[in-house]
Amino acid sequence: MPLSHTGAPPASVRHNARPYLHGPETIAMARAVEAGQYGHGPQADAFERELADYLEVDDVVVVSSATMGIHLALQACGVGPGTEVIVPSQTFAATIQPIVALGAAPRFIDHAPDTLCVEPAAVQEAITPATRAVVPVLYGGRPVDLTSIGPELRRRNIHVVEDAAQAFGSRRTKGPATTVYSFGPIKQLTALVGGAIVPRTREEAATLRQMRSLGITSSQAHRIRTTTYTVQGPGLRGVMPDVNAAVGRVQLARFDGIAARRIALWNVYAQALRGAPGVTLVDVGADAVPFNCVVRVPGRDRVHRVMRDRGIGVGVHYPPNHLQPAFARWTRPLPVTERIAGEILSLPFHPAMTPDDARWTAAALLEALSNKAL
Repeated sequence: MPLSHTGAPPASVRHNARPYLHGPETIAMARAVEAGQYGHGPQADAFERELADYLEVDDVVVVSSATMGIHLALQACGVGPGTEVIVPSQTFAATIQPIVALGAAPRFIDHAPDTLCVEPAAVQEAITPATRAVVPVLYGGRPVDLTSIGPELRRRNIHVVEDAAQAFGSRRTKGPATTVYSFGPIKQLTALVGGAIVPRTREEAATLRQMRSLGITSSQAHRIRTTTYTVQGPGLRGVMPDVNAAVGRVQLARFDGIAARRIALWNVYAQALRGAPGVTLVDVGADAVPFNCVVRVPGRDRVHRVMRDRGIGVGVHYPPNHLQPAFARWTRPLPVTERIAGEILSLPFHPAMTPDDARWTAAALLEALSNKAL
C-alpha cells in the first residue's frame, strides 16, 4: 500500500518510546504494598525463579537497575584500579559509569557500522595486559557473538559481562558470559525500574546476592529470625523492591505477546523503508526482540529538527561517550563511531503503535529527507 502521512501525527508516534502496562500491574503493586515488604521479599524471590525458568538458565539475580547489575558483575570478576574494561563508546552512559566508579579505565572501541555492535576483531585488537573484562553492548537487542575469541579471552582471564539492557527476550549468545538485563520504564519488559543478572556459576550467583545486600551473607528473611548477621565483603544496596518485582511478574507472564508485537512493528518499518534513498536501517538481526528502530540518514540534525517540529518523537541514542567531558581522559580516535554518531536517528517505537503508525512515520521520514521539508 502507498505510504500516507497527511495530517497531524498519530498520538502514539509523538513519543519515541513509552511504558506499556497490561492492567493487572496496578493490582499486583497494591498487593505488594499491602504486604508491607518494601525491600527484597517473596515477590522478588518468585520473580527470580520465573525469570530463570523463562530464560532456561540455572539462576537469575534481580537488582535495583541494570547499572547496578553491571557494577556488581564487574566488581565480582575483579575489575578495579589498575584494570581496563573494553567497551564500545556507542552506548548509554550507564554502561560506562560503573567502570569508572570501580576505579578502572574504559578502553573504548569502534562498532560495526551496520549493527552498532562490537565485533570480535575490534575486541581482540584492544586487549592489553591490564584488560580484565569486556562489556559488549547488545544495541537495539542484537546478540553479540564473541565465541571466536573465547579461547583467547579465557587464556588471559578476561571476563565477558554483556550489557543486555536492550535485549531481554533476544536469543542468548553462546559462550561463557555474565548477562545483565534492564527492566526500566521503556524496556521490552518493565518492572518500572530494575534489572537482573544471569550469572555463569552458582558461586558467582552467591557472590552477587551478597554484594547486592551490602555484603551481608544471610537473607533478610533469615536475619529477622536471628540476633546477628555477618558482613563478609564489599557490597551496595542493590536489591529489587517487591513492588517492582510484582510488576515484573505480571509483565513476564505476558511477555511473548509483547515480543511478537515488537518484532512485527520492526518488520513493518523495515518493509516501508526498504530501498528508500538515503536511509540505512540499523540491523538487529533475526534473533532479537527489538528495543528500538534506528536509521542512519544524511543531514541527521536537520531531519531530527524537521520531524520534531511536526510533533514526531524521534530521538538520538546515543552521543558517543569517548567525546564526553566525564570520560575525556580515556578518549581515543574512533572514526566509525564518530562518523555514524552524526547519522543515527531513533524512530518512534513501542508496543502501543500500530503497523499504520509505523508506515506513517516512515513516510514522514522520507518527506523530511526530501526537498519538500527544507
